[in-house]
Amino acid sequence: MTQKETWLETLHDGFGQYFSVDNVLYHNQTEHQDLIIFENAALGRVMALDGVVQTTERDEFIYHEMLTNVPLLAHGNARRVLIIGGGDGAMLREVTRHKSVEQITMVEIDAAVVDFCRQHLPNHSAGAYDDPRFKLVIDDGVNFVNQCQEKFDVIISDCTDPIGPGEGLFTSDFYQGCYNSLNEGGIFVAQNGVCFLQQDEAVNSHRKLSHYFKDVSFYQAAIPTYYGGIMTFAWASNNPALRQLDVQTIQARFDAAGLNCRYYNPAIHAGSFALPQYLLNALRS
Repeated sequence: MTQKETWLETLHDGFGQYFSVDNVLYHNQTEHQDLIIFENAALGRVMALDGVVQTTERDEFIYHEMLTNVPLLAHGNARRVLIIGGGDGAMLREVTRHKSVEQITMVEIDAAVVDFCRQHLPNHSAGAYDDPRFKLVIDDGVNFVNQCQEKFDVIISDCTDPIGPGEGLFTSDFYQGCYNSLNEGGIFVAQNGVCFLQQDEAVNSHRKLSHYFKDVSFYQAAIPTYYGGIMTFAWASNNPALRQLDVQTIQARFDAAGLNCRYYNPAIHAGSFALPQYLLNALRS
C-alpha cells in the first residue's frame, strides 16, 4: 500500500494542519500567488493560496452564508453589492440568491483564480457567473475602491489573510475607500481571521475601521477548515441599530427573501454578534 501525499498548511509558525491529497487537480504559480486545488476524501475539493487553505467543498457554505446574509438582511434594502476578492464564486452565488439585489460587482486581483475555480470548483459558483446582474472587474481592491465613482449598499471583503496580495485589504487606505464607496446606511463586512490565533489582526482592523465608521464590531462563526476556533468577520456601519436587530425582524426579511440555507438562520444571525471575553478585553485595551 502506497502512502498518500500530504499537504501542510503554513499559515502559523510552530503548528498547523495537514490534508491528505487524493488527486491534484491544478498546481501552478499565477501572476500573483501559488495556487493549488486538490481532492481530499473528507473535505472534497480544497483550494489553497500561498500555502493557506482558502476554501473546501465540505464546509464553504458556513463562511459564505454568514458573510453575505448577515449584512444583506441587516441592511434590509440592499440593491447594489460590491464583493472584493471572492474569485471562487461562492460569495457571488450567495448574493445572487437575494433577488432584490439589482447589481453585483466583484473585484478580483487574480484572473487565474476565477478561471481555474470555474473549472475545478464549479459547485462553488453554481452558475452565478452567468447572472445578468453580475460584473467582474480584474483589479486590485484598494485601487478599485479609491478610484471608483459608484456607490454600494453593502461591501463584502472576501479577502485572504494579510499576507501577499491580500495584505492591502487590511489597510486604512482600503477601509477609507470602502467608506467613501458606501451609500448612506451602507454596511462593510470582511473576513478577519480566527481571533484566538490572529487577535492582533482583529484589534488592528477595529482600530483602523473606527476612524471612518461610527459602529465597528465583529460577528462570528465556527468553520472547521479554518483551524483554531471561531472565525471573526469585521462589521462596520454608521448605524448601530443595524447590528442590534431583533430575531423577529430578521426572520421577516429572511422569509420574504425566500432563502434556503444550511447554516445561517435568524437566530444564528442575532447570536453571532456575541463575542468571547478575551476578544472584548483586547479591543478595549
